[in-house]
Amino acid sequence: MKCRLNSVIYKLHNILVLKLWYTTDSILYISICLFRTGLTGCEGYCGRALSSCSCQPTCASLKTCCADYKEYCVSTLPYSGTILGGTDFVVLDATFNASSEVVCRFDNSTDTVGYVDDTGRGHCISPTLYETGWVSLKISSDNGTTFNRVGSWLSVHTGKLDSKFKAILVNSTKWQYYGTPNVGGSLEMTWDISLVGADRVNIELWGYTETGEPYSDNWQGRWEYLYSLAKDQPNNGSFRFVPQPAANGFSSWELGSVRVSPSTYPDGTWNVQAAWTEDHALAWHLEEKFRLDSAGWALEKCLAWDQLEEKLPNFLDEIIDCPCTLAQARADTGRFHTDYGCDIEKGSVCTYHPGSVHCVRAIQASPKYAAGQQCCYDKTGVQVLTEDSVGGSTPDRAHDWGSPPFKKPPRIPGLSHWIYDVLSFYYCCLWSDNCNYYFKHRPSSDCRRYQSPSSAVVFGDPHFITFDGVSYSFNGKGEYTLVTSEETQLVIQGRTEPVEGTTLNATTLTSVVMTDLYSDVIEVRLASGHHSLEVLHNQRTLSFSEQSWMDFRGVFVFCPTSTNVTVMFGSGAGVEVRLREGTMTTTVLLPEEFKNSTLGLLGTMNGDAKDDLLSSSGQLVQDYSSPEEVFEFGASWAVLNKSALFTYDSDYLLNEYKFVPRHDDTFIPQFTVPENPDDPLANLTAEICSGEGSQFCRYDILVGRSPQMGNATRVSFQSHVTLMNDLKPVVTCGWVSPPTNGAKEGTTYLRGAVVKFSCDDGYTLKGSAERTCQSSGQWSGEEATCVTPNKLCDGWVCVCLCAVLIYIKSAPKH
Repeated sequence: MKCRLNSVIYKLHNILVLKLWYTTDSILYISICLFRTGLTGCEGYCGRALSSCSCQPTCASLKTCCADYKEYCVSTLPYSGTILGGTDFVVLDATFNASSEVVCRFDNSTDTVGYVDDTGRGHCISPTLYETGWVSLKISSDNGTTFNRVGSWLSVHTGKLDSKFKAILVNSTKWQYYGTPNVGGSLEMTWDISLVGADRVNIELWGYTETGEPYSDNWQGRWEYLYSLAKDQPNNGSFRFVPQPAANGFSSWELGSVRVSPSTYPDGTWNVQAAWTEDHALAWHLEEKFRLDSAGWALEKCLAWDQLEEKLPNFLDEIIDCPCTLAQARADTGRFHTDYGCDIEKGSVCTYHPGSVHCVRAIQASPKYAAGQQCCYDKTGVQVLTEDSVGGSTPDRAHDWGSPPFKKPPRIPGLSHWIYDVLSFYYCCLWSDNCNYYFKHRPSSDCRRYQSPSSAVVFGDPHFITFDGVSYSFNGKGEYTLVTSEETQLVIQGRTEPVEGTTLNATTLTSVVMTDLYSDVIEVRLASGHHSLEVLHNQRTLSFSEQSWMDFRGVFVFCPTSTNVTVMFGSGAGVEVRLREGTMTTTVLLPEEFKNSTLGLLGTMNGDAKDDLLSSSGQLVQDYSSPEEVFEFGASWAVLNKSALFTYDSDYLLNEYKFVPRHDDTFIPQFTVPENPDDPLANLTAEICSGEGSQFCRYDILVGRSPQMGNATRVSFQSHVTLMNDLKPVVTCGWVSPPTNGAKEGTTYLRGAVVKFSCDDGYTLKGSAERTCQSSGQWSGEEATCVTPNKLCDGWVCVCLCAVLIYIKSAPKH
């Protein structure tokens, strides 16, 4: 009864506030106080703090939660599942009874029917969604009359989903080449039987299509049940069958997925517990015509696609250029991320890119057409281009990972990419030998317009290297602005805490929090014990036990291990946080668009080191070698109370940081390294610290009293040097074509590269036989062409010369 009353009070409060909005501020304040003071429950208030208790994510650790917090602000297990739906998950802690009629609403638009199990726990079934990332979840126990429990659900791209959460196509290549020469027989799939809570199952084929005029309001994507491959099969975790060409026109569906679902439901019932395979090309069910002549069938499809592409708008001009080298591609983590189908770290075979060892994708889709960029590299680290190889990089009309606001083509994750970029590759390249049509519309972007990002770093005790290369140490205790940019509203703040176990005053970075224009707030901090990193999203702690990649509003987070977090913003800014020996190293990468717009402890990114140490009041440090002057500069960048982004979820953080000045002016650090030959750490310091950057390593051992920290600082410094080398701009002269009726030797187009040309038999080379990429970005020599030896004249001139020669030869000799 109390919860129902709270809901009524909340509605009344909103009405009164609305009516009093135009009255005096004092009356409005009284209105709010009058009704809020009586609230003691979280129904309708999740994420907010009430007068007597809290419904915010931090309340559990602060022990301030309202008594019904977990009842209405719910968590689930698992917390994620495939975008295709069918995941059965438990609503943790909330109470249901046998008569509860559970309905779950996702993203305020899609309802599924849940249930209550024998132990009284509520369950939801995730639906087919046309978007990835965290979506809102609301749960009703009265058949949809009221949705008073709220949480969130993570919808995951099928390609990024861990294999244990989906049905597996055994020998997936065979599935997708079935019916082509020498590919036939039976097909097999397997699944974890726990993914389908039933003794007997149906095996169903579902298809995906997109209808309507591309780039118009009526452009839509939809899944549809096609037919069952088998019914009422034992749920034993495997299914084998011999495919037959689909009847009744179903073979026109060329993209789909196989679903395993309980046989108790009618055929094609939506949003039931199920295990799905990845979406794939349905070669195995195509019409008999495909099996009789797959190459001819595919060529017809390729030519039809070629004609369609001619009518669609050109997206190539608005996509980002590829990095020139593999080193650049792997270092530019703010804008590019590993393509899961070709990953050098996991030994991928790069099926679609023979000859390549690693590919990356641009993280952000292009602004207007939501297109994607892909960049592939060979074992020498240079870009592979489609002009030279079928394994080259190809751009995408639809970004594989989709893009906000999702839901409609070409922004539907994975599926739009299949329709416009992958099926066509099968038509033109894999099922027939007509790649020239595909590459005409999907040519590789070279790297002539690529600009490397600038990088800055904070590491150790803590030490700073700015975007323009100024290095210094600042050991204040507090919360400070690392980077702020008015251009994109990027804000990155760092918290420093005293180093434990030392009598000398030194601090280290323990938390970094960040946001960008229109993005959520992400915080990465040292977890308790300093053995792992903890990631928070809008003050809520995240678990990466199920997924390593998460999409949020305006920002992506990648956390492959507990010591490695990368945050990527829509502006192209990237933040890498690495845990080394209990200390955080934070690297910030900013693209060229941030030039002349940054301020903070990481400096002004403009190529001029002289103005990097600029205080928040506009005063420049005159003497970089003065630790006291540098300390004053650092202290000036203490964050303001109103602009602090951190999460304060412990009494320690509240008392040490939130309720006190953000810069602790009573904490005076040790500015210089003590020189004491009798120090027991002196010899070890000399052993560990040498070469460039050794002053940072020495400080962390002799002041921080930690050889482990000193070694981590040495590694972090060297890693930053390596990163800077990887990101160095390179000169490229761009692709150069082979001559007609000839050949080209060499596919590297960077400075110093040599390309050689030759001609086929019966032709002579005209121009340069060898050209070198010069530091100016231009090729040496002249364009190479292949001509016939007797092609010395043209047209009527040649006819006349021939006539003269015949006359001379036949004239009588005197």
